[in-house]
Amino acid sequence: MFKKIAAATALVLASSAAFAAQPNTFYAGADVGRTKIDGIRDRDTSYGAFVGYNFHQNFAVEGGYRVLADKDWNSGAIRASGKVDQLSLSVIGSLPVSESFSVYGRLGLNRLEAKATLDNLSAKDSDTKALYGVGVSYAITPTVSTRLEVQKPASGATNLSAGVGFQF
Repeated sequence: MFKKIAAATALVLASSAAFAAQPNTFYAGADVGRTKIDGIRDRDTSYGAFVGYNFHQNFAVEGGYRVLADKDWNSGAIRASGKVDQLSLSVIGSLPVSESFSVYGRLGLNRLEAKATLDNLSAKDSDTKALYGVGVSYAITPTVSTRLEVQKPASGATNLSAGVGFQF
């Protein structure tokens, strides 16, 4: 039964028309991933949302918000927490590889804000950094696509995320 469903799905996807991004259209989506920050042993789950505008078949401008890391630590009577948020604006350049599959690159700026709390003490810092990344995108339908991307929001941080986007 599973093989029949997989074969039918593969046929539908293989017979799809070209789903390249149409110029002068908006898109929005969400993603989830993992962030590795140098100096912190564990990776943390990230999540975010993005909106964009395709001003050309191969180029778009995109803004996004992502929680890169959000951790709580408890050790007896000592409690600590830390959070890193990302607000970004990028230009995306994409290159179709097949009818539904494309690779893309990202170049832009992002504002990173880190908040830390240790018991009753808290601190906050922010910085604006260059942002770059690479990814792959697969158009399931003309309006729905998935993507997998690696971003470098800062020299000491790397984010790997998977997302879904809706073009309208």
